[in-house]
Amino acid sequence: MGTTHSKWLNRRLVYYDGASWLDAIGSGVKKYLFDGAALPTDDTTGDPTEFTMTVVEAGAGNSTAVLSDGKLLITSAANENDGVNLQLKGEAFLLSGATPCYFGIKFQTNDADQVDILVGLCITDTTLLGGMTDGVYFESLDGSTDVNLVLEKDSTETTSASAVGTLADATDITLEFVYDGTNINSWVNGTLQTQLVNTNLPDDEQLTLSVAFLTGEAVANTMSIDWMRAIQLPAS
Repeated sequence: MGTTHSKWLNRRLVYYDGASWLDAIGSGVKKYLFDGAALPTDDTTGDPTEFTMTVVEAGAGNSTAVLSDGKLLITSAANENDGVNLQLKGEAFLLSGATPCYFGIKFQTNDADQVDILVGLCITDTTLLGGMTDGVYFESLDGSTDVNLVLEKDSTETTSASAVGTLADATDITLEFVYDGTNINSWVNGTLQTQLVNTNLPDDEQLTLSVAFLTGEAVANTMSIDWMRAIQLPAS
């Protein structure tokens, strides 16, 4: 366990542990914090009501996202490219000007090289993997365990020259980035990564917390999310 610290940033109080922002307090702070304690759901469908959820389920079974043992468990139906697209309702985060912003997530998947995963802050889109135009996100694609950081603006991408991290079967990974008002800095399992040039930073679109998960084979695969956070401070 790390140690929780606090600091004043843009005249708001930020609680942090290493690279991780845990919370922030003050007028104008925008935040979403998921820690596995609760997940509001629709009484009829069971779908998480805080998110816009798009499912693909051509194969056997259903693609679902449910709270299980204190984690958000995403399960795909059993056809290649079946899965779930989740976006927090309302685009609230803008990576422009002196408005620091944090995104972080801790998760694992059962089959690291047989899934497509995208997590980060993105424009609203029902097909994040393959259809989205603007965002800052981590991505790992079927056939590889590499995790890359991507800055995308108007469908033009700047991608990390080499993988910033590696997925492994049934093994937790923590992915985080901070927009400091100019650049994006990222961490994988608490280790600072090489900074990307911000040529394609999406600074003219409101973004929202986004998660996409697809199976890469005709098998029902899973992604289990321990926690995820998005926090932005207003200008000082």
